[in-house]
Amino acid sequence: MSLTLYNTLTRAKAPFVPIQPPVVGVYLCGPTVYSEAHLGNARGPVVFDVLTRYLRYLGHTVRYVRNITDVGHLESDADTGEDKLAKAARAQRLEPMQVAQHFANRYRAHMAQLGCLPPDIEPQASGHITEQIGLVEEIIANGLAYEVNGSVYFDVPKYDAQHDKAGRYGKLANRSIEDQLAGTRDTLAGQDEKRSPLDFALWKNAAPEHIMRWPSPWGEGFPGWHLECSAMSRKYLGAEFDIHGGGLDLMFPHHECEIAQSQGSHSHTDEARVWMHNNMITVGGAKMSKSTGNFITLTNLFAGPTGGLSQAYSPMVVRFFLLQAHYRSPVDVSDDALQAARKGYRKLMNGLRLLDKLVVSSSLSAVSGQDGQAGAQKNGPTTDNEQPTTKDNAELTKLTADLWVGLDDDLNTARSIAALFNLLRKFNALATTPAARAGVSDAALAAAATAYRALVTDVLGLRDEPRANAEELLALTLGFYSEAKADKAYDKVDVIRAALKDQGIVIKDTKAGVEWAYSED
Repeated sequence: MSLTLYNTLTRAKAPFVPIQPPVVGVYLCGPTVYSEAHLGNARGPVVFDVLTRYLRYLGHTVRYVRNITDVGHLESDADTGEDKLAKAARAQRLEPMQVAQHFANRYRAHMAQLGCLPPDIEPQASGHITEQIGLVEEIIANGLAYEVNGSVYFDVPKYDAQHDKAGRYGKLANRSIEDQLAGTRDTLAGQDEKRSPLDFALWKNAAPEHIMRWPSPWGEGFPGWHLECSAMSRKYLGAEFDIHGGGLDLMFPHHECEIAQSQGSHSHTDEARVWMHNNMITVGGAKMSKSTGNFITLTNLFAGPTGGLSQAYSPMVVRFFLLQAHYRSPVDVSDDALQAARKGYRKLMNGLRLLDKLVVSSSLSAVSGQDGQAGAQKNGPTTDNEQPTTKDNAELTKLTADLWVGLDDDLNTARSIAALFNLLRKFNALATTPAARAGVSDAALAAAATAYRALVTDVLGLRDEPRANAEELLALTLGFYSEAKADKAYDKVDVIRAALKDQGIVIKDTKAGVEWAYSED
């Protein structure tokens, strides 16, 4: 199979073909950094990290862009309320950029803990004001925006009139403009500057008390929230690029407005060829959201217990939990689900250790069999039952090939993980049943082991998290050392000393007892 992806824009899956192969441009809407990231904020980065890893595994050259929103995201999608960042800064008596930097740093650290590779480019909205002003000027020049009292609004009805039904505003979310208008009030609810309740802000005039402000042709102000992604994706990926990702909650109005801005400014393209949206994380069936207070921060999740959960869960367990479901399916968080994920994750890690034993055993067997003619003379001719069989090799080969079927089918990590467990069961049988091991060739086993390792570590991005506490193990070892010394078992004393020295630790016998220090050699 070739990689197929579901495109929200077309409501269909199709083979993925890059615009300029082998280069692939991927843009993911990143966080608004006014507070701690919660578990729901992690799903998109984990999903698109796997997508980026898999594209690279397939041989593509990926430019992965994930933005930071540090200005312009107001409390309401209707362009009302305070800027979320400015509000947080006022509450904490800090400069807005202090708040943004603090939570951006926290976000990056959390993504690293979750095994997400850093994006190739991570632009911030406040660093691209010039590009955003230029984009607004283009839209005005094309007659699709108007200025009122220092603010600029996108004219949705005028834009809509220029497009046929397939290209109208609302096509991404599958909403007709008539339905959208029917869902609004007769008044503009305080937005009397707008000609239509569907119009959205490209640039907002800054009130005197608004700290975050920049000069523009329309007066001092700040960009609308939707504008930044259109400007920054265009700057770093071009007028049209391959894949745009984000949470399902961003599909409307954020991504819908992005398409309108791009269409209305310069390119007459839909910005991205493929639009991908991951579904939501829920708690007790309700969407995880900062605005409702129904959320679990990553900091608290890793430290635990928190948010109705009885214990902490490590970053790799959380990553595995998120990947157990297809990205377009909702995921409900609970102790039971996370504990099941922890068991599954540890099974895969044990599989990696099992592979080391199987492959080493296979290599030793091959060396023994190639020891001149001595092996044949010692052991006699090999029986048919001991030779690898076509059936056994074919089974192992199929299990190996199945690993990638899920990923090729719209990045179905759940299916690929199930295939990993099927292959792991085969590995366990090979390790415990000599007859089963004799039935597969070293080449087939090596290929299966390579594929298992590549999928687990390189593509799914799972790494082993040692559970042992180094300090406790060292204290236990020093206890054994003291006992051996008291029993005058000097051979054991020497073994323990040598083993710790290999780890860069020296034992010191003092009057106060046994102590240790880092070796200075």
